Amino acid sequence: MPVFKAPFNGYSVKFSPSTSPASPSPPPKTSASSATAASTSSTSPPPVTELVSFDTADGVYDLAWSESHDSLLVAAIADGSVELYDLALPPASNPLRSLHEHTREVSSADLNPTRRDSFLTASWDDTVKLWTVDRPASVRTFKEHAYCVYSAVWNPRHAEVFASASGDCTARVWDVREPGSTMIIPAHEFEILSCDWNKYDDCVIATASVDKSIKVWDVRSIRAPISVLNGHGYAVRKVKFSPHRQSLMMSCSYDMSVCLWDYMVEDALVGRYDHHSEFAVGIDMSVLVEGLLARTGWDALVYVWQHGTDPRAP
Repeated sequence: MPVFKAPFNGYSVKFSPSTSPASPSPPPKTSASSATAASTSSTSPPPVTELVSFDTADGVYDLAWSESHDSLLVAAIADGSVELYDLALPPASNPLRSLHEHTREVSSADLNPTRRDSFLTASWDDTVKLWTVDRPASVRTFKEHAYCVYSAVWNPRHAEVFASASGDCTARVWDVREPGSTMIIPAHEFEILSCDWNKYDDCVIATASVDKSIKVWDVRSIRAPISVLNGHGYAVRKVKFSPHRQSLMMSCSYDMSVCLWDYMVEDALVGRYDHHSEFAVGIDMSVLVEGLLARTGWDALVYVWQHGTDPRAP
């Protein structure tokens, strides 16, 4: 299966929603680091090849592809900046814009799948910011969390609704038309590192925590989760719902594993991959090819493989 050796430890990996590249990003570095776009074929497994790379002043915590401009990429940077890149332009012409409003590390970025000119960033400064790609300043800042916000993701169907996950042990649901959050979910007793919406049910959200668990919630009734998934040995770093199957989820953990889950069945763990030698911190599932997975970690390796196969197989 395709494997790519990044120049720095991996932190995030994202498939392009419109073409075949998967883009890995490195974690914070005291020296300069870079964002790299790489491509692979979904039909045969040749080596992953680098298309372009961009130097950044600090590590890249997360990446988000635009669905309306297939060469546009948003990068969340560890120095508190947010940068927009256009892969159709040479590196010397990038970044298109560098936004400096967050006061601490930017932990996540997410472009709106419905209103495609807007995006969210979450930061260790306890805030979430709303931006549009054509403006040099944020549209709004959302500040209610009492600690670092690790993830902010748009609802797949409602253009004004998003969810956030924080180290204050809560997940919150927001409507940008409202003055504050519309729902507070005390989801875990430890920090929540990631959240994601179900792509087929816009009332279902998953949260992943330092407590080693993933919980699935129906926002119409939050008194108890509809599913609790246990199987990781350390903190769960990322959780992602499948773009192809309603009940399928993917997660990665500081236990160096990637797991696939079907939260609607009793034996929810349907796949486990233990091929990284360091923390597994970035995952993605291809929108274009069902079952095509990507993963990166602090061993600086990016694996791209089909579910059910060995990621390390030649």
